[in-house]
Parts: sequence; C-alpha cells; structure tokens
Amino acid sequence: FAGMGKIPNEDKKAYGQLVNGVKQLAEEKFQELIEKVSQANKKSKSAGIDLTLPPSNQNLGGIHPLTATRQRIIEIFERIGFNLSEGPEIEDDWHNFTALNFPENHPAREMQDTFFIEKNPDIALRTHTEAISARAHCIFHQVEGLYVDENVGFADLKNTLYHFAKEMFGKETKVRFRPSYFPFTEPSAEIDITCLICGGKGCNVCKGSGWVEIGGSGMVDPNVLENCGIDSKKYTGFAFGMGIERIAMLKYQIKDLRLFTENDVRFLRQFKPLL
Repeated sequence: FAGMGKIPNEDKKAYGQLVNGVKQLAEEKFQELIEKVSQANKKSKSAGIDLTLPPSNQNLGGIHPLTATRQRIIEIFERIGFNLSEGPEIEDDWHNFTALNFPENHPAREMQDTFFIEKNPDIALRTHTEAISARAHCIFHQVEGLYVDENVGFADLKNTLYHFAKEMFGKETKVRFRPSYFPFTEPSAEIDITCLICGGKGCNVCKGSGWVEIGGSGMVDPNVLENCGIDSKKYTGFAFGMGIERIAMLKYQIKDLRLFTENDVRFLRQFKPLL
C-alpha cells in the first residue's frame, strides 16, 4: 500500500485489487491459526487448571553439606578482608614443593603421599593424600589462607583463627594451638577445637582426647617469601590450611567423613533445610 503513489494512474486499479487480495488472504490465514490454537486449548488437559493456585510441593534437592560449609568459610574470611582465589588441581613441582621450602628428599615427595603424573615426574596432583578412615580421606577439599604485609605477627594469625572458630562453631568453642612443623612456615602450629560431636568427653572422631585438629598454620618461612619475589626483611606473613570435610564433620556432627562422598540419599536428604 505504501508503494501505491509510485504506480502509474492507469495501473493503480489493477495494483490495488492485487494488494487487497493479498491482504485478505493474509487475514484469512491468520484467523485460521487463531481458531486452531483456540480449539487445541479446549482439548488440552491443562485447560481446566486454576493457575492462581499455589504450586504443589516438588521433590527438590538440597545443597550438599560440603558446598554449604565452603560457602560459609568463604563468607567468614571475606568479611574480614580476605580475597578468594582458586588453585589448579594439577600442579608443577616448583609451586607444589620447591617454592614452599620442601627439600628434595622430603617424605611428602614420595609416591605414598603424592600422586604424580606418570609421563612427567615434575607434574602432580596437588598434595596431600591420607589413609581413608572415619576421620580422614584421600579425596578432600582444602581452604588455605595467606596474609602478607609489614609487621605481621603470630598474634595476628591467632586472632584470625580464633575469629573463624567462633563464627563457624559458636562463641563457646575453645581453641588451642599446638607446636608443629611445616617446611613452609616457622614457627608452625596445628589448630584444635573442642570436639563438637562428643562435647569434649571423648569419641572415635577425637580419639578420646576431646579435641579435634581442624588445620595447620604458622608464620611464612622467609625462604618462601623470597621464592615469591617478596623482600623477607621488609614483609612477614602468616598462612593456614584446613580441610572442608573436617570442618563440615564438626559443624554438622557427622561421625564418619566417608558419608560425604558416598552419595547416599538418606544422608543427603537431612540437609534439605540448607536450601
């Protein structure tokens, strides 16, 4: 119709009849489709459904306890200024051992503690491995913290981990530090909290001691700082690491860590309120 003005006068009548015929045909086809849709809706089983009714309860899944624990750990540390980074599952020797001050003959480099890539002995799965039991597993998730600045001391490390324990497990949780050894920190300490499963009375998880280790920590060794291009005479720092499974085990009072990876729906359904 917009092109009618360009048509010569003697052809306008024929042109108009042609365009009107196309228009009429299009309207008829459009109306046929509307009627087909209307008839189909009348025959549909859903035609009588009241769409204003609330939805019925569906068999929804829940957040896995390890995922919920990881999210909570991240939230606690982000609120006090830490940034989140994720590391690779496959690592080279330098980043996995050498830069962290592991000597060449350190036991951690042996095959019973580390899974190496067969064709390249300098490439390995990020360590470390453990014997499978109710409280340890070779498949686990780790959270590691690192803070480097001027005038960082052991008191900063202790206060950071005290804060984490209180936020994760409750204000009444007791924390203790035991002297330990790690190649990448000096001094080093392991972190224990009161066993939440037995209330400190003694059980298989805490080995009857009333305390459960949740991670390792210490002041970053000056050699590690230098390996990373950081002036160890100007800067100091602290580091810590903890297994998410162990934290979840205590948080939800799970007596056998292997349950997290067995995918038993009877176990997982208990965490549906985490949605």
